[in-house]
Amino acid sequence: MQTHYPEAAGAGCASLRPADFPAPPRAPKARHRFTSSWSSALRNVLGRGQIHLQGSSLLSVRGGLLRVKSEGQEEIQDAVRACSRLFGALLERGELFVGQLPPEETVLAGSQGATRKYKVWMRHRYQSCCNRLVELLAHSSFQVQELALSTLMKFVQLEGMHPLEKPKWEGNYLFPRQLFKSVVGGLLSQEEDHSLLLSQFREYLEHDDIRYHTMQAAADTVARVTSGHPEVPLAFWDNAFTLLAAVSLPRQDCSVSSFYVKPAQLSDKWKVTHPKEHRKAFQLMWLGFLKHKLPLSLCKKVLVIMHDSILPHLAQPSLMIDFLTRAYDIGGAVSLLALNGLFILIHKHNLEYPDFYRKLYGLLDPSIFHVKYRARFFHLADLFLSSSHLPAYLVAAFAKRLSRLALTAPPEALLMVLPFICNLLRRHPACRVLVHRPGGPELDADPYDPGEEDPAKSRALESSLWELQCCPWRSDDSPPAPQALQRHYHPEVSKAASVINQLLCLPEVSIAPLLELTAFEMFERDLKKKGPEAVPLEFIPARGLLGRRDDLCAQCFTLS
Repeated sequence: MQTHYPEAAGAGCASLRPADFPAPPRAPKARHRFTSSWSSALRNVLGRGQIHLQGSSLLSVRGGLLRVKSEGQEEIQDAVRACSRLFGALLERGELFVGQLPPEETVLAGSQGATRKYKVWMRHRYQSCCNRLVELLAHSSFQVQELALSTLMKFVQLEGMHPLEKPKWEGNYLFPRQLFKSVVGGLLSQEEDHSLLLSQFREYLEHDDIRYHTMQAAADTVARVTSGHPEVPLAFWDNAFTLLAAVSLPRQDCSVSSFYVKPAQLSDKWKVTHPKEHRKAFQLMWLGFLKHKLPLSLCKKVLVIMHDSILPHLAQPSLMIDFLTRAYDIGGAVSLLALNGLFILIHKHNLEYPDFYRKLYGLLDPSIFHVKYRARFFHLADLFLSSSHLPAYLVAAFAKRLSRLALTAPPEALLMVLPFICNLLRRHPACRVLVHRPGGPELDADPYDPGEEDPAKSRALESSLWELQCCPWRSDDSPPAPQALQRHYHPEVSKAASVINQLLCLPEVSIAPLLELTAFEMFERDLKKKGPEAVPLEFIPARGLLGRRDDLCAQCFTLS
């Protein structure tokens, strides 16, 4: 006897033998489960190719993956693959209901045709399957997570090519936004770190349409989570940053042609085809993320990529001024990292920041030689102080502060700071009075005030760089200052400090090779140095303790 299913009875329907595919209970009297026997039967049927999708196919799958959670990893993967093949075939053949999905109970209890009931019922099963796959993105096994992600992205592609919603007008761009938004929401977990899964998702971001809708979905997810939670978990911020940092727009406004969901024909009316719209979405995504109070560790990560991966792609880079100024006011390493973004806004976008150099001067403290971002800071400081239009008192304050800090700096930092100071004197001849002041007054103490935060009030231009030379207010018969860097214990530091005694009209010295110099590299370089060769003291080598036989010493003395 052949079994017929009320949900799919109609013309053109095929049938399955009960031995191949057990009949599910009738809906909606009880909730149905996708048991392991169902999973096995479904795999057997799909494997033998006994399902023929003709019109309204006879296939009742009740409950999707509802019991996959209680099964083992192998059973979960088998069930996901089975549903991937099943619903993939249904999407390609148009076996799912298209349009606004009505409630399942209302349709099954109504008097509509069997074909409509079947399609609505199967559409609900497809929706349940997608919801369960999103839940599997948080599974403990990465293999299950990866398989669930690839299956969901396969459904996104098929649903985009065979939309489940009716177009509002001819040529309307249809993308499965709701399904894709749920995928992005599953990736941005609030409990677990999904950095490894997000690295797998990165390959999909190479497609222009996926990248565009990812930016929109990420912005919506961040707004939803932050509005519903007074304290957002750190795991969510880390996942959100990992996803946002993976979104990279092309450097130039090239044409948008790489689509994951390939449309039949592109239209200029679609926003996804315009690079300008991508830049706007990119800007809204980052502004919505950075307007919140981020953890300090995450703020550093954002500032590291700000100048290279964020600012060049914004439609209005000046909108980042609020975030960068807040970060610059924090102090410490965060302020150092904010310099790069501020420099781009000042140099390329005419940003006016009146207290910029005052705050930059305040960042110079003994810890500047030991921070992780020392090379970046001095590279930017070299750029900021390269202008010949800077007042002499400002440049003198920086040179004096660096000279004072150099007294306690490690040798690897001194080899970079000393050429930096000499370059400042070469660029600004008015500051050379710090080295040579003809007819200057005799000083009993250094007029420079190291505790003054304002460089204009530090009186640096009235002082001298005695830290590099000898103290100018000492008498001629007094020995040189013991802390002068020209008397440093390391010969290379002493040699670098003595350059200030030479003519400063020579060209500048590039500090780029010295920015990342470490103590280990200096030690290795000293070990590789070859010592001087042995100098011969006598042409004829001596024989014996008393020399040659005809030597006067041998004639007058003898050994007994």
